[in-house]
Amino acid sequence: MTPSNPRSDADFTVVGRPQGKVDGPAKAQGRARYTDDLVFPGMLHGKILRSPHPHARIVSIDTSGAEALEGVHAVVTGRDMPITYGVIPWTPDEYPLALDRVRYIGDGVAAVAAVDEDTANEALRLIQVEYEELPHYLDPHEALEATGEPDRPFIHAPRKEGWNGNVTKIVKLDFGDVDTGMADADVVIEDDYFFEGTTHAPIEPHCAIGLVETDGGPEGPGRVTVYSATQVPHYLHRELARVLELDPARVRVVQPPVGGAFGGKSEPFDLEFCVALLAMRTGRPVKILYTREEVFYSHRGRHPFHMRYKVGARSDGTLTAVEADTVLDGGAYASFGLVTTYYSGQLLTAPYHMPAYRFRSRRAYTNKPACGPKRGHGSVQPRFAFEVQLDRIAHALGLDPMELRRRNFMGKNTRTVNELRVTSNGFLECLDAVEAASDWRSRFRRLPFGRGLGVAGSCYISGTNYPVYPNEMPQSAIQLQLDRSGRVAIFSGASEIGQGTDSMVAYLAAEELGVPLEYVRVQSGDTDFTPVDLGAYSSRVTFMLGNACLDAARKLKAKVKEAVAAEWECRPSQVKLAGGQALFGPDTSRRMPIRQAFVLAEEMHGTLGSVGWYNTPKDIHGDYRGGTIGASPAYSFTAHVAEVEVDVDTGQVHVEKIWVAHDCGRALNPVLVEGQMEGSAYMGFGEALMEEQVFKGPDHGRSGLHDAPSLLDYRIPTSLDTPLLESHIVESIDPEGPYGAKEAGEGPLHPAIPAIANAIFDAVGVRMTRLPFSAPAVWRAIQKARDEGTLEKPAAPRVARAQAARARGARAEAGRAQSARAERGGGS
Repeated sequence: MTPSNPRSDADFTVVGRPQGKVDGPAKAQGRARYTDDLVFPGMLHGKILRSPHPHARIVSIDTSGAEALEGVHAVVTGRDMPITYGVIPWTPDEYPLALDRVRYIGDGVAAVAAVDEDTANEALRLIQVEYEELPHYLDPHEALEATGEPDRPFIHAPRKEGWNGNVTKIVKLDFGDVDTGMADADVVIEDDYFFEGTTHAPIEPHCAIGLVETDGGPEGPGRVTVYSATQVPHYLHRELARVLELDPARVRVVQPPVGGAFGGKSEPFDLEFCVALLAMRTGRPVKILYTREEVFYSHRGRHPFHMRYKVGARSDGTLTAVEADTVLDGGAYASFGLVTTYYSGQLLTAPYHMPAYRFRSRRAYTNKPACGPKRGHGSVQPRFAFEVQLDRIAHALGLDPMELRRRNFMGKNTRTVNELRVTSNGFLECLDAVEAASDWRSRFRRLPFGRGLGVAGSCYISGTNYPVYPNEMPQSAIQLQLDRSGRVAIFSGASEIGQGTDSMVAYLAAEELGVPLEYVRVQSGDTDFTPVDLGAYSSRVTFMLGNACLDAARKLKAKVKEAVAAEWECRPSQVKLAGGQALFGPDTSRRMPIRQAFVLAEEMHGTLGSVGWYNTPKDIHGDYRGGTIGASPAYSFTAHVAEVEVDVDTGQVHVEKIWVAHDCGRALNPVLVEGQMEGSAYMGFGEALMEEQVFKGPDHGRSGLHDAPSLLDYRIPTSLDTPLLESHIVESIDPEGPYGAKEAGEGPLHPAIPAIANAIFDAVGVRMTRLPFSAPAVWRAIQKARDEGTLEKPAAPRVARAQAARARGARAEAGRAQSARAERGGGS
């Protein structure tokens, strides 16, 4: 299909205006039914037995006691599902239930289905598992040094002879002459950074229900349906069929409303395979709902990153070279780790021009819950390190960090150093917006000691250019149907996880077909009845599903206009559809209700339906191994300014306000865009100051045990903790986005963390290079600076000092002139 051609603001009646969400009333009134709200006749309840050890061989499993317990209907183990799975087809290293080895505390070992949860829990206690404990790794550097010997075993078998079985992926890429760039630099800043792992903490735990519906066929169990709080119904459908060895046409996945995900539900999980198999074994529906502790152990959240960054720049602030070396702590399984390893370097190369760039990234397996994608997948951690590096360069050169970023702006309609195509780019407008809103020029480096401002910028993808599994089919598709009543029905395979996907397609269809928004119905998330969309990840939905929706709507729009034109004996181009009416463009007093227009079209063309689809362009990346990973049809851009107050006696950091400017292309609904911007900034703020997904170490009796697997102990900001958030939408109007739109759900998170770090430096002159910036960590850094005699407000930039001197000179000159006038009797 051909991407959208943007229209002017004056042409829109729905798009670009504040609108409600189409699913808002049902959620507000309690009518929305989430997965755990669903109850089926005869439904059983399942539970999963989990490993108490971080690394061990399974010697034996005796399930006879559980099977004999009254009320237990089935017990399954890894032997019942001996096929590995993984969302990335090149790294399927996980069994639905552990087969011969457990690799972290919480790894699933067996599952039961019983008449109620109490009986299921009792059955788990009756399962006897004999383990042979193995040495385990909690530190990725130690894991990388493993030899495979009995005292230092690999967590996974090496995929090739001579490989380290504790390595998921190693990426080494060079662009340009980095060594020469460093040699030519007037200043080189090099340091280590650490980003602690964090988790998603959605309100709704993972939940799945499996049921079997007999269809009278000669073979197989009938149709297996899984209801799941997933972000990726299509990928789940594929893996259920493959692992359970079912005909894909006999598998159905239904996604009810999802109560938050943030990346944590973007791949298959053990409970989904278990409910399907238990339902097949019992012939009854089976539900499994994770406890909150299980949500923490299932994880797939932000990787801990150990990063070393080296950045060179000339005296005018322009970059000469960037070099990064990163070790990713991946946890026990691959998850999206292959992609994360690439993202850790590939997504750093905008919005700034880099003449030369080199990165090495290594993802290690450790005996902890697997890490995966969390909002801003793979690029939040390096963005923290790099944006702090830029701030340090600006300080070393006596430059305003805003000005340094402007001087390195890459522009639009260009390519990055690693050959990613960039079209629209509103980053400068983002900088301008936060600079003006925060009164940066008069306040940066001028606030009292203990108070500071910091700035940071970023870039993020609007969808991945290629699907998770290689194919040439569309990445997203829509079916539309027009009814004689004037109603529009949309069948969408996309995942509504609270971000407004269903609303977005309703806005586009209403705009394009001229119907009132309340005339549009959206059916989504059912693999039996909706076309394939690959899921809610990588900020892909607005760009890809939106273009698919416009494709379908425009096909029907052409038919409606043709039919009305025939009735009015005019050209189709003279017919307009807007506000529930078909109008004659030259004289809009001539009109008819939209339902009448639809009737005319059905009389001319028959039943009115269409399909629309979107696939990405293929010429937007470099021709090298890994060049496709990080490629996107469009990129969003963001800038933040954070204002903080630091208590030097306690180390407490109070973030007073964050100004957020985000280039989202066209804001299809500014209310939803602002909500995404503020939600992203909130999440970044929480990761900066509070969040830690950490585990007890070897000196503890339960090494590898999660330190805080509850929402009571895992710290996330409440409304009382959250700073003021001020959003500024920048609309660059992308030439290929739907009406010019790009992503807004993940990009706005990235700058929050480095902006806060840079603000802490402005406040007290202390650089924070490790996350989180908790009170104890900041206090220790302050004490170190005090001991070294460096605890002071940083000097103002050279340009700012010159401006201030000129201002002082002007005031002095004005004062002398006033005095002279007074002496002459001229007064003031």
